[in-house]
Amino acid sequence: MRNLKTSIVACACLIASMLSQTKADDWDQKTTFTFSGPVEIPGQVLSSGTYLFKLVDSPSDRNIVQVFNKDQNHLHGTFLTIPDYRLKPSGKPIITFDERAAGSPEAVRAWFYPGENYGHEFVYPKAKAVQLAKANNSPVPSMPDQLAINTTEPATTMQEPHVVELKRAPLKAQLPADEEVEIAQVFVAQAAPPASLPERLPTTASSLPLVGLLGLFSLASGGLLWPDARDKIKASRRAAAGGMPKGRVWREAQMAAVKPSP
Repeated sequence: MRNLKTSIVACACLIASMLSQTKADDWDQKTTFTFSGPVEIPGQVLSSGTYLFKLVDSPSDRNIVQVFNKDQNHLHGTFLTIPDYRLKPSGKPIITFDERAAGSPEAVRAWFYPGENYGHEFVYPKAKAVQLAKANNSPVPSMPDQLAINTTEPATTMQEPHVVELKRAPLKAQLPADEEVEIAQVFVAQAAPPASLPERLPTTASSLPLVGLLGLFSLASGGLLWPDARDKIKASRRAAAGGMPKGRVWREAQMAAVKPSP
């Protein structure tokens, strides 16, 4: 009986952990992409392979993206982004690319987490942004070229000097006609969504089955505890019949006899 109760508690804890993990993934938007060929991100080129994209774990830095290797034990870079909007959210991760000059790897433009209208458009160093703007005939967000090195340095917190300098970078927009303007003149309609902890799971998954299982485990555990309470009451009554003062046992039995609501 005791082993069975322990198993039920363990299963309930496992389900709670699964719910917590799902919400954690929804918060940092952790997404894995596999590239069949080299792709460019600001300041570097990634070789073909599998990479993990995620937002930094900070409610005040929702426009900073980090790219790791598949096992998340090597950081490739920390990058500035601006909000990118899609009218209709997708049920799967989306990554978009910019056109590039012949012989150059595709440049990652933005990525979107499943179920989200807002994605994350990468901010490129000015020289590269100018090239991409001309090749795509569309504006590209840019930052000063000298900050490109900041994206590749190790970053365990957002308070490290090179990350703070990156966050304070003056952002511009490079136009196809080789003109630089303030970023708000071009991307003003793409206001950043409010930063808040997720209140729902992604549309690709539902917590209802897990909640249902938790309910079943609660009922099962209640059914197991109720027979124990009856046994304690019987034992207390037998002890009282033998003339032994068992008031404490009786109070404990009464407390244990509170049957859980159906």
